[in-house]
Amino acid sequence: MYLKKLTIFGFKSFGNKTELIFEPGVTAIVGPNGCGKSNISDSIKWVLGEQSAKELRGSKMEDIIFNGTDDTQPVNFAEVSLTLSNKDHSLPVDYDEVIITRRVFRSGESEYLMNKTQVRLKDIMSVLAGTGIGVSSYSVVEQGRMDRVLSARPEDRREIFEEASGITKFKAQKKEALLKLEHTENNLIRLADIVNEVRRQISSIERQASKAERFRIEFDKLKELDEKLGSHEYKQLKAQESGIRTDVENLKQQEGHMSLELNLQQDELRLHREKIHALDEQVSETKAGVVDITNSID
Repeated sequence: MYLKKLTIFGFKSFGNKTELIFEPGVTAIVGPNGCGKSNISDSIKWVLGEQSAKELRGSKMEDIIFNGTDDTQPVNFAEVSLTLSNKDHSLPVDYDEVIITRRVFRSGESEYLMNKTQVRLKDIMSVLAGTGIGVSSYSVVEQGRMDRVLSARPEDRREIFEEASGITKFKAQKKEALLKLEHTENNLIRLADIVNEVRRQISSIERQASKAERFRIEFDKLKELDEKLGSHEYKQLKAQESGIRTDVENLKQQEGHMSLELNLQQDELRLHREKIHALDEQVSETKAGVVDITNSID
């Protein structure tokens, strides 16, 4: 595995698209002061995931975007692509060539791509882990860093040796595993709290269910007694209805008899009235005769 090509566009002083081809072996970039040699080193660090604008000699990340010159218009984004040869498959991907791309816009949005597929920075770091390639690895040494390495404490130099020996990858995996274990432990603690809370809720629900079951039993008993009472009252009302119907029939029969008797009484009353009328006529005739006789006597 080796650095095969570096493509820069809109990064710092590179307003136009620039490609640097590297061949296997020792390659040096030379040039006068101010021609952009340090910007090439910064572009490699940046595409590998450098997040500090200060490390890139700027105040904010948007400062790395080409701002234009008197003859050149500024651009809206910066893009750097790093092409690595992977014919020996040192990188854990099924490609003979791996292209890592980083792009940042003036709006602050940024994105990472691997072989033109959008990925996360974590995915890129996972692929490059253990290869010695990285932002703070020994493969990228800017001006003044060698002096810092020589004058650093043994603990600090140990990190460089661990990176060169490939231990850093496993330490990162160990750190990630410990974080996952801590996260899992926290989840287990929360889960235990949830289980205890659910158990308390289950106890409360069981008591409520027991009360509901007793209520259902008592309600069924009450319903059965209510049905029996309703049946008993229905039978009593049916018996009363039968007696009342009998009384009504008897009263209807009595009404018929009394109607007949009333008709007879009315006929007899009419006969008596006729007799009284006849007697009144006889009395009138008798009185008239008496008057005639009295007149005759007079």
